[in-house]
Amino acid sequence: MPARNRDFPTALAVPALVAVAFFLLPLIGLLARVPWSRAVDLLATREVLDALLLSLRCSLAATVLSLVLGLPLAVWLSSGTSRTHALVRALVTLPMVLPPVVGGVALLLAFGRRGVVGAPLGEWFGIALPFHPAAVVLAEAYIAMPFFVLTVEAGLRALDRRYLDAAATLGAGPWRVFRTVTLPLLAPSLRAGLLIAWARALGEFGATITFAGNLAGSTRSMPLAVFDAFERSPDAAIVLSLVLVVVSAAVLFSLRRRWFPA
Repeated sequence: MPARNRDFPTALAVPALVAVAFFLLPLIGLLARVPWSRAVDLLATREVLDALLLSLRCSLAATVLSLVLGLPLAVWLSSGTSRTHALVRALVTLPMVLPPVVGGVALLLAFGRRGVVGAPLGEWFGIALPFHPAAVVLAEAYIAMPFFVLTVEAGLRALDRRYLDAAATLGAGPWRVFRTVTLPLLAPSLRAGLLIAWARALGEFGATITFAGNLAGSTRSMPLAVFDAFERSPDAAIVLSLVLVVVSAAVLFSLRRRWFPA
């Protein structure tokens, strides 16, 4: 550790400290304004509890969807380096760099009542996704799944293939190798990917409000409740924001061994 300190140019110390302050001051500002004496009462209101329960249900459902669809996709992406793999990886990465509102508009045009998929769903099966909790799940999965896929793909590429080759040499088929060797070795990356995807789904705002709306008790998740409460009850918005900060910090703490090695 001392050697690392000697390698750090002192000329960079001031801008580095300014950068730390830039990230720290908003948290200090939030903590300084929290109405601690009323925090429990503000969190116990029906509107807040509804938003919290909706967020938990939808974010967990989006995380499960990310696992079911994202794991096979990550395995396929890690299996080759062709132009098709590169194009699909770019497609998967796109929701991470798109403005979330644009993602919500795209979802609306695909799954809305007049969308390329939504119109047949409504006409043939009577299914309308917008302004329904299912739309919240889809919006959160669309934004969160890329984080899971890329995390798991990186874990797959880092695996020691000697174990996989040894199992294949002993007569295990591809599915058995995947189930008994790959998945156990991949468990840390799977946990990390699921945690990151869940935290991202829990905090999703732009795509959700555009595609699912902001209906109390139906599609108003925690971030939307913060937005809605900011004008009517700033104290409630601050307390809700604190809850999301605590959740995010807990996710980072859970990933400390992976991202912050000693």
